[in-house]
Amino acid sequence: MLNLPALQIKKGEMFGLVGNNGAGKTTFFRCLLDLIRPSAGIARLKGEPVQGSEQWKSYTGSYLDEGFLIDYLTPEEYFDFLGKTHRMSKDDVTEFICNMVVFFNDEIIGKKKYIRDFSKGNQKKIGIAAAMMGNPEILILDEPFTNLDPSSQLRLRRMLLEMNGKLETTMLISSHDLMHVTEVCSRIVALHKGVAVHDLQTNENTLRELEVFFAV
Repeated sequence: MLNLPALQIKKGEMFGLVGNNGAGKTTFFRCLLDLIRPSAGIARLKGEPVQGSEQWKSYTGSYLDEGFLIDYLTPEEYFDFLGKTHRMSKDDVTEFICNMVVFFNDEIIGKKKYIRDFSKGNQKKIGIAAAMMGNPEILILDEPFTNLDPSSQLRLRRMLLEMNGKLETTMLISSHDLMHVTEVCSRIVALHKGVAVHDLQTNENTLRELEVFFAV
């Protein structure tokens, strides 16, 4: 059950969503991406209802789980396919991959492996990178730090902050990692059994407030 009667996210906001398992984080994202339909109310992106529309897909990048990948392709084939859907030239795709070299840490490109044969962590890197292709206006990531090694977590945090700073990308990020989400997000909503019980503007006390809440 998810009960969010009037949750609004501003353009350019880095919005964090936290909560225990079953709190409704992924359900919320799936509603926004029209993967499931709410029994009441309307999910909108840029004011546009996602149900019955396709336009929002052109400016929204997302990665929730491995189901978003085409895992029988190699990473190079996958990025080439996505580049075509974004109307990117081959040079643009090559440049994009080059910009991901540090994040990929020489573990993904040129390995002659299908996506399904990579580790969970590297599959997540591929999915996150794919969500960023085409510089989307809205980026939705579910648990992006899970399964990543510490170096990759830090690189991802830097990438997200740079993307928001340069492009004013609106980001919606869920996480079980309270430290990462408070370091990345300017606003954090805590869900409990589908209800928003805290809506916080991030400051030096936010991490402690969330730790106290989840310690109860």
